[in-house]
Amino acid sequence: MAVLCRPATEVPEHVITMDDTLAIARDLHRDHPDLELVLRLIGHTGVRKRHLVQPIERTLAHPGFETRNKLFFTEAQKRVPKVVQQALDHAGLTAQQIDLIVFVSCTGFSMPSPTAWLINEMGFKSQTRQLPIAQLGCAAGGSAINRAHDFCTAYPQGNALVVACEFCSLCYQPTDLGVGQLLSNGLFGDAVAAAVVRGDDDAYGVRLERNGSYLIPHTEDWISYAVRSTGFHFQLDKRVPGTMEPLAPVLEALAEEHHWKAANLDFYVIHAGGPRILDDLGRFLQVPADAFRHSRATLTEYGNIASAVVLDALGRLFEEGAAINEHRGILAGFGPGITAEVALGTWTDRRRERLS
Repeated sequence: MAVLCRPATEVPEHVITMDDTLAIARDLHRDHPDLELVLRLIGHTGVRKRHLVQPIERTLAHPGFETRNKLFFTEAQKRVPKVVQQALDHAGLTAQQIDLIVFVSCTGFSMPSPTAWLINEMGFKSQTRQLPIAQLGCAAGGSAINRAHDFCTAYPQGNALVVACEFCSLCYQPTDLGVGQLLSNGLFGDAVAAAVVRGDDDAYGVRLERNGSYLIPHTEDWISYAVRSTGFHFQLDKRVPGTMEPLAPVLEALAEEHHWKAANLDFYVIHAGGPRILDDLGRFLQVPADAFRHSRATLTEYGNIASAVVLDALGRLFEEGAAINEHRGILAGFGPGITAEVALGTWTDRRRERLS
């Protein structure tokens, strides 16, 4: 049975704090009629700091979509291999033992996918299957794990690598002055994360047992990109924070299909889109706020790092060391559509036990 191994995460070296963000908003948008509202919303995100691939002065400039997209690929080449190698080491595998690479990102585009470059650069087999996912936004982290699980179910001896590369700062648009856009300027951060799903169960991590997907009908314009000559323009509807009410029953139903209770699990790895998302989901699932502590820590320290959130939050669960054999948990990513990608799994220490 497939096991999701310990993830690796890296954030860029350029840091912007909450105080910096608020000061920049006051300076750039001093005449904005909703400035006080924007400042209040940003302050309520709980984000203490974020990491950017460029210094803030260059981030705030817009050299054009072509330049930004080239920078995405340059930064990916610079940062992804180290994180991938760490994920392989955590799983006890080499590049030659990987059969599928799922690469997810919504902040840059290239054809061929970065998976082609990665296969050549790091010595993966030429037969390695490639599955790039570019349009699921923040939900793509959950989707990548689920597609890797599906692959390892179909090929029980296969291994899959999941890579999330999100440089959200490259999508900053200085001419977008809507409240939702200005809020996003203070919420999103940059990160690269990776993890291996091993097809056998001789591993240490989350034994994946069931997954599911759900689309809230007729919400496809609630989170979206307007693709213009200047690049990707993020669009966020004010109704998005209320989406946990219809999505909480989806998580509960998937758990019930597995004869579990969503309110009575041992760990929760949830996409940290914002504090209200976590607050509402906890309320609807009837779990304490501390259940989402790993997701909140990601939000606080890195901001919303899009598809990389679930991998980073999972990594924090590993670091905590509190999960024990047969603990049950849920992973969930939410994004455009409005789409939910959900997985159920059981903690396994089998490899650790064999090595001790």
